[in-house]
Amino acid sequence: MESCIAIFLVPAIAVILDGLVGDPVSWPHPVRFIGKGLDLYEAAARRVRINLRAAGWAAVCLFTTAAWGAVECLTAIPYVGWVFAVYFAYAGLALGCLLKDARRVAGLLDTGNIGEARHQLSMLVSRDTENLDAPALRRTLAETVSENLNDGFVAPLFYLALFGPGGMWAYKTVSTMDSMWGYRNERYRDLGRGAARTDDFLAWIPARLTARLMLFVGKRLGLDYAAAKANHADDAARMESPNAGWPMATAAWLVGGQMGGPAVYFGRPKQKPVLGPEGKEWDKKKLRVLIRLCDSTGTRAAWLLIPALGLVRWVF
Repeated sequence: MESCIAIFLVPAIAVILDGLVGDPVSWPHPVRFIGKGLDLYEAAARRVRINLRAAGWAAVCLFTTAAWGAVECLTAIPYVGWVFAVYFAYAGLALGCLLKDARRVAGLLDTGNIGEARHQLSMLVSRDTENLDAPALRRTLAETVSENLNDGFVAPLFYLALFGPGGMWAYKTVSTMDSMWGYRNERYRDLGRGAARTDDFLAWIPARLTARLMLFVGKRLGLDYAAAKANHADDAARMESPNAGWPMATAAWLVGGQMGGPAVYFGRPKQKPVLGPEGKEWDKKKLRVLIRLCDSTGTRAAWLLIPALGLVRWVF
């Protein structure tokens, strides 16, 4: 049986560090090493011309096992293992950095600096931003903040609280693979299939939990709880992803701004399902409310998941 310190204190410290420090660019980060490994794996798989779908599924097994094993070994080192545990737990959470970046882009839009806002937003999203006007930039920012509330914080915290830093980094590895390979285009349709399917499975519960927590927080903040409760599930079901639409649709209805619609990815236009009240544009005030909603939801998630799932981990 693991100690109470490992189960409850490490995740709590990680959440505090994420909020205070975020993710400094100059610091080493495990995701960067995972990304480099995936690039090397992809190059090798294409060079030897093996079945890319099989190679993708093999990568899921290989990289998640390696990540979990490496983290478990480092955190088990006598005397210094707890330092590694805190570091890996903190490095796997991204809410602090997400909200900081969101406030930066929102501030640029508020001052009319559209060009720099496009550049900063392009580093947060995979779609093309160079031709977006201010309302479209705000809508895109709202979409990525609400979606990544789950992907970057609630889901990794869920697996941290339930399985410890090793389990968290198994999930983060799959999430990284999906973000790099999970595109339905000619290049990644086969190679990324395993990562996309595994990520869909692992994020299923956290995405719906995120939506529930957003409803709870939104009601307390005086947002449009009735509309969100009545419509978020139907809207979420329209998305290609079985999970991304849950926090996005919930946030859209709570705050009163449309998400989805036309977007351009890698030079190709795409019509995304409309989420939330159609035709309602995002403005300065709505973005501030959304950021507050996501910040408060992250705090509620920590209060809930760390003690509840930590107790499950401690007992079993």
